[in-house]
Amino acid sequence: MEGLVVVTGANGHIGNNLCRQLIQRGYTVRGTVRSLDKAPNLEMEFVEADVLVEDDWDKALEGASGLFHLATIYATSGDGQLILDTANKGTEIVFRAAAKAGISRIVYTSSVAAVGSTPKGHVKDEANWNDNFSLPYTQGKTESERKAWELAEELNLDLRVINPSGVLGGSFSRPTPSTDIIGDAMKGKYPAVPKVPLAFVHVDDVATAHRKAYEIDEAGGRYVLAPHQGGTIHDLFKRAKKMYPEMKFPKIGIPLWMMPAVVFQDWVMGIFTGKRMITRSAAKSFAKGDSKYSSKKAEKELGIVWKTYDDMIRDTVEEYR
Repeated sequence: MEGLVVVTGANGHIGNNLCRQLIQRGYTVRGTVRSLDKAPNLEMEFVEADVLVEDDWDKALEGASGLFHLATIYATSGDGQLILDTANKGTEIVFRAAAKAGISRIVYTSSVAAVGSTPKGHVKDEANWNDNFSLPYTQGKTESERKAWELAEELNLDLRVINPSGVLGGSFSRPTPSTDIIGDAMKGKYPAVPKVPLAFVHVDDVATAHRKAYEIDEAGGRYVLAPHQGGTIHDLFKRAKKMYPEMKFPKIGIPLWMMPAVVFQDWVMGIFTGKRMITRSAAKSFAKGDSKYSSKKAEKELGIVWKTYDDMIRDTVEEYR
């Protein structure tokens, strides 16, 4: 808790919750945001910094003893090159600035997207790496984590990496693609939902994992956070419907062999909304993998005790109400 720590992307879902927890634990925290008018309402220092602007980081990291690097673009559509640049070039710019500032310990937010969903039927852990680049986001997460490890070796940085699955829970300044799974379903946007494999974790547990990975000297390597694993989005909605029967959570699950129809429907809706949720290449990848992961390393080395599946759903729903 001694010294100043910097949290990049402090207004993101994980960043917001991490900052709250660090403050509660007595840390002095500086958060970076691309625009100060988007800073969350927290009693801490904020500075403007863009991961793609090298000149922003001398000031942002000045006097810091530790760094949590979360800033990235979490999106399933949009400017693919910008997503890749923010992940890859952004990581290099921030890491080199951290080394210049004398910061040695960095906790880096990756994703199970960098672990991958294959091979199907096999429990994935920290040893697995994604080889499916069906979305710029999954490509960016994989490439940027590999870049982070290369930079850590080159610059002699003490790097610890967190690989969360789909992050749900409250206290977000703006919705994410993960939380919108719940938010959109509550509004009745999905009359039926494809049985897409996906694991989940509560944002509070993700924040705790970041903090403990920073605090525990013996911590190291990657940490997969996927306690609620082996299921699908349809399974999530079935449980949510049981908890909130008055809400419009879909009851019907669409088997993966019908995904081409789902992709077509999403394409048609995208004409009117300007937002695509799923691409053809992403849809093909779902059938090749599953959501089976092991989180034993995080439990053993970081002492994480997971919030329940129902807690995760409830806290997300209540945030949207």
